[in-house]
Amino acid sequence: MAQTEEIADTTGGPRRSAARGLPAVAAVASATFTVVTSEMLPVGLLTPIGDALEVTGGTAGLTLTITGLVGAVSAPLLTPLLGRFDRRAVLCALMAVLAVGNLLAAWSPDFAVMVGARVLVGIGMGGVWAIAAGLAVRLVPPRSAGSATSLIFSGIAVASVLGVPAGTYIGELADWRTAFATVGALALVVLGALAVLLPPLPAEQEVRLGGVLRLFGDARVRTGLAVVALLVTGHFAAYTYVRPVLEEVSGASAGVIGTLLLVYGVAGVAGNFAAGAGAGRSPRSTLLVISAVLAATVALIPLLGGSVLTAGVLLTVWGLSYGGVSVGTQTWLLASAPAAREAASSLFVGVFNGAIALGALVGGLAADGAGAGAVMWLGGGLAVAALVAAALGRAPATGRL
Repeated sequence: MAQTEEIADTTGGPRRSAARGLPAVAAVASATFTVVTSEMLPVGLLTPIGDALEVTGGTAGLTLTITGLVGAVSAPLLTPLLGRFDRRAVLCALMAVLAVGNLLAAWSPDFAVMVGARVLVGIGMGGVWAIAAGLAVRLVPPRSAGSATSLIFSGIAVASVLGVPAGTYIGELADWRTAFATVGALALVVLGALAVLLPPLPAEQEVRLGGVLRLFGDARVRTGLAVVALLVTGHFAAYTYVRPVLEEVSGASAGVIGTLLLVYGVAGVAGNFAAGAGAGRSPRSTLLVISAVLAATVALIPLLGGSVLTAGVLLTVWGLSYGGVSVGTQTWLLASAPAAREAASSLFVGVFNGAIALGALVGGLAADGAGAGAVMWLGGGLAVAALVAAALGRAPATGRL
């Protein structure tokens, strides 16, 4: 069959071809990049944000917690509320909300305004992520769905490569407000790309909140969500405070930390595509490897990260393992509920972002109460718990979407 193979979309959407679908998939990937960059931006800017708004480092970390909590709640609620609206129009509207949130954060004169801005970011992020996660199968032929899903989720990994480190560099070269304003402008550019490149995407089916919640009755879905919760909570308990940890343990400067985060992110992109290929064959095996490697590397940073070199090696392995978490766990959930992709995606995004918020919160408590090194031990312990859940819980036979 020719490479430009087209098949009819039985949901009433456009005919799909790999060649025509690639620009649309790239636009959606740029949206996931922008929402994750927006969510994670405070990670590399906690110190200057705290200084400017006159709050402690732990309190500054709430900028991540608030966004995660709002995203966790908005994703499963927005999906039913969106009803039969065309998904292209919905994505564009949500990107507009994201842009406003970032621009408001750039202007914020005090922490209260920053909180309001981060609420808007959470609404836009949760909605975009929930919808984008299941779009690949609507934009390309079935044989290309796996690689297209990995490409969409590469936006998350690339956000670690370019988003968070770029925000750190912009914060050093200009200030943290300029970093937020830049991402707000990027959201507007992506909005335009989505409007131009996406075909009409009528809703596949009406999703009701009861239908979303009924997915908890599937043991495969429950196990997948448990693995998501444990891995992501552990990761963000540690990663949210990676800058103060590196400053304390390795004595790294802000410029060096930006470089280390760039190395981390490059490894994350590689991990995303490697995990996407592996999860298509066996989601359980893929997540067992990810959990084991993540647990070991995070826990070793306080012990072996005394030099910038060893810290860089550990961060590289950390990025390689965590880069596969999003696509690996999303593949698990979609394969567990292939007839309810948007509902499963909304649960995934809700749990994922709730875990981000919880991780940032407990990491802040650990950092303020027991020191920067404690957050790494906490993260490693939760990754071990995810390993146990993935090993003992029920999993889909394959990750075919």
